[in-house]
Amino acid sequence: MTELEPGETVVLFDGTCKLCNGWARFIINHDTARRIRLAPVQSASGQALLAWAGLPQHEFNTIVLIADQRVYVRSEAMFQVAERLPWYWRWMILARGVSGPFRDWLYDRIALNRYRLFGRYNTCRLPPADHAQRFLN
Repeated sequence: MTELEPGETVVLFDGTCKLCNGWARFIINHDTARRIRLAPVQSASGQALLAWAGLPQHEFNTIVLIADQRVYVRSEAMFQVAERLPWYWRWMILARGVSGPFRDWLYDRIALNRYRLFGRYNTCRLPPADHAQRFLN
């Protein structure tokens, strides 16, 4: 497994998905404390973390957040990201009031159709030079 530092938080995302890349940019832009690092699932680090978490490595349809040896997927991963953002983004956590199965059903509908709805890059996008330290190697 890619070694994570104690207390380190990593978000795994589909590096070819335009929606997922938008979410990664959102995290970079709004995580001013720099508490969240990122790794595309297509990277060696992403693949190692998926294997460690016991998640599929080739057919990937969810965002994953790993923190303190715990794995969060789908809507709960999104809430975990929101909890680590500045206070003014925490309003997103209110959606936890919606039933978990319904949240994940809705999440799955978007995830399974994300390429058709938002588009896809031909290759995994590389981070801009000014964001490189935010990504696992």
